[in-house]
Amino acid sequence: MPRSIGSYDPASRRRRADPAASRCGLLPLRSDAPFDPARWPLLPESFYERDALEVAADLVGKLLVRGSIVLRITEVEAYRPGDSASHCRSGRTARNAPMWGPPGRAYVYLCYGIHSMLNLVTNRDGEGAAVLVRSCEPVSGLSALRRRRPHASGTDLLTGPGRVAAALGLDPSWSGHPVFLPGGLEVRDGPPPVSLLEGARIGIDYALPIHREAPWRLADAGSAWVSHRRALRPRA
Repeated sequence: MPRSIGSYDPASRRRRADPAASRCGLLPLRSDAPFDPARWPLLPESFYERDALEVAADLVGKLLVRGSIVLRITEVEAYRPGDSASHCRSGRTARNAPMWGPPGRAYVYLCYGIHSMLNLVTNRDGEGAAVLVRSCEPVSGLSALRRRRPHASGTDLLTGPGRVAAALGLDPSWSGHPVFLPGGLEVRDGPPPVSLLEGARIGIDYALPIHREAPWRLADAGSAWVSHRRALRPRA
């Protein structure tokens, strides 16, 4: 188990995992019902001041909020210090500067100059680590989401990191935005998964074998909103 490096205690805020939680009134899943933020508090800055893999596991089930759109995180990838798949592998650059910290901020970059990708910065300031949000499921604001992605339907709306950022209307100008403060882009508590899946990360053929094969992609085993699901297995 990765070591904790911050003051956040996951057990102090974790709700009991309930397989029907998001379908029995806790969340207006896949609807335009009003979202009550008072029921789902913002995650504190200290939540992110831990190893990226530890944060990644705890991010599954949490809520991304921007305006009327609320998404529940269903799939993530961890990028840790010393990781040859990380943007920080060759040191600090103008592009990756937000990933070096402080933690609890967004790091949004362009992939192939086209698709924006949302990451949440973790670890101590200066360590260079983050969690990529790969997939989500819609909770509220479905009409607004469909206006942003009019040609997508079903799980294609939100399975894949470029689709998540597009649904939230994010671009690299959001890098450095503190997601633990109200307004703009927020990350709030949410119903935890009953269990997790794990597997190798996607699109990192350039990395060293030890990192290419590391099971640092995590997903909600109970959600259909997960990409490349066949490559995942139950996490012990």
